[in-house]
Amino acid sequence: MATDDEVLLSVRDLHAGFDTDDGMVRAVDGVSFDVIRGEVFSIVGESGSGKSVTAMTILGLLPSIKIEGGEILWKGRDLLSLDEDERRRVRGKEIAMIFQDPLTALNPVHTVGRQIGEMARIHEGLKKDKAFERAVEMLDLVGIPEPRKRAKMYPHEFSGGMRQRAMIAMAITCKPDLLIADEPTTALDVTVQAQVLEVLLDIKDEINSAIVLITHDLGVVAGLAHRVMVMYAGRQVELGTTDEIFYETRHPYTLGLLASLPRLDDMGDAPLVPIIGSPPSLIRKPTGCAFHPRCRFSRTPGLCDAEVPQLRLISGDAHMAACHYAEDLQEVTVETLREQVDVTSAAEVSDVLMLAEVLGEADSDAETETGAATADGAADVLAPLGRVRGATRADATSTSARSEAEAGIATTDDEEAPAPGPEALEPEAPAATTAAGAAAGPTTTGAPAGATAIPADGPDGAHGTDGTDGKDAR
Repeated sequence: MATDDEVLLSVRDLHAGFDTDDGMVRAVDGVSFDVIRGEVFSIVGESGSGKSVTAMTILGLLPSIKIEGGEILWKGRDLLSLDEDERRRVRGKEIAMIFQDPLTALNPVHTVGRQIGEMARIHEGLKKDKAFERAVEMLDLVGIPEPRKRAKMYPHEFSGGMRQRAMIAMAITCKPDLLIADEPTTALDVTVQAQVLEVLLDIKDEINSAIVLITHDLGVVAGLAHRVMVMYAGRQVELGTTDEIFYETRHPYTLGLLASLPRLDDMGDAPLVPIIGSPPSLIRKPTGCAFHPRCRFSRTPGLCDAEVPQLRLISGDAHMAACHYAEDLQEVTVETLREQVDVTSAAEVSDVLMLAEVLGEADSDAETETGAATADGAADVLAPLGRVRGATRADATSTSARSEAEAGIATTDDEEAPAPGPEALEPEAPAATTAAGAAAGPTTTGAPAGATAIPADGPDGAHGTDGTDGKDAR
C-alpha cells in the first residue's frame, strides 16, 4: 500500500455535473481514486463515461460545472477549497494537462515557441528571451528536429504528431508532478502514436512525475499502465492493477470491453462478442446498476435493477468492483465467454431486435422542445429487457488459461461499442447481429486498486492497433 508521502492526488467521493433545461447531467458520480508518484494511472471507458470531465474537474477547467460533493486532495490540500488565484498557481506548474486535440488547443495566431514559453513566463517569471530558450529546450526534449526553427512556426505548419509533441512540451515546461494526458494519441497514425507514448514515459521518468492516462486503447493501457480505473455512466465500475483488470476481470462491463475487441492472433473465424446498445443518458440513469440493461449477467428483477452497487474490495488488497455478483465472475474469462456465446443464435438476434426497439421507443418518448433526448421513456421500456435476457442466458463459467492480454488486445482510439444499425438486425448477416444474451452465471463487485507495477510477464505483451508490442509502443 502507498504511504501518504507517495500519494500525489487523492479524489474522494467526487460528485459533479451540469445543470441543463432537461435536468442535471451527472457526469461524475461518486468517483474515488489515488494517484501515486511515478506511476501511470489509466482511466478507460466509452465516450460519455465521465473520463475527461473528471480530469478537467480536478484542474478546475469547467466553470459551468456544479460540484455537489467530495474532495480533490493535492498533496494534502483540497483543491476545491482554494480560490481561483491559488488554483492557477497549481494548474500548469504542479499539475499539467495534455489535451485531446492539439490543433484546437493551440492558438493559431501565436507561434508555438511563444505559447510554450508563456508557461515559464507566468509560473516562473522568466523574461521573453529566456522563455523562448526554455521553449526551444522543451521542443528538443520531446524530439522535434530543428527546435529553434520550429519554435518560430505556427501550429498549422506542424504535422499532427509534431503538434501533439508541442502540447507535451508545453505541459512539461514547469516540470509538473502530475501529467494528465487526455487521449494523447487520438487521430495519430500508429508509428507516431508509439513515438508520442515513448516521449511521455521518458519525460515521466526524467522529472519523476506521475501520469493520468485517459484512453480508449486497451493495448496502450496493457503496455503502459500500472493501475486502471474503468468508468461507466459517470461511475467507476472496476479499479485494480493492470494484471487484475486484464486477467482477473470482476465486472461485466470490463469483460464486455475486452471480449468486443479483436486479438492479433485471431484467424478471422471467431466472432467478437459485442456490448449491445449505447451508454445511458446521464440525466436519467437506469435504476439500480446503470449497466444492467446491457449486461449479460444481470439478474432482474432483483438487486441489479433495484440497488446501485457500491465499489467494494473483491480480491487482494486493492482490486475493487461495483457489481452485486462480482465473486461469481471469478472463473469467467474473455476466452470462455467467446466460446460459450453463440452470437448467431436466435436468442442473440432477438435480444438485438428487442433493444433496438426499446431504444427507439425511449428516443421518441424522451424528445423535448430543444431536441434533446432526456430518456424520460427509457426507464419503463428498459426494465423488461433484463428479464427477457435472463431466460436466454448460457453458462460461461468454464475455466481456461488467462492468456487474453498476452495474445494481444487491439483497438483504436475511436473504437467503441456501437449501437446496432438497421443492417445489424438482419438475421441473414449473423456476424453483425451480435448482442446481448448468452453468458454465464452472476456477476460480482470489486475492490480498491493498489499501486502495483506491471510484472515482466504481464499485459506488457498486449498489442495495440499498430501491431507492435505494448511495451515497445511506449
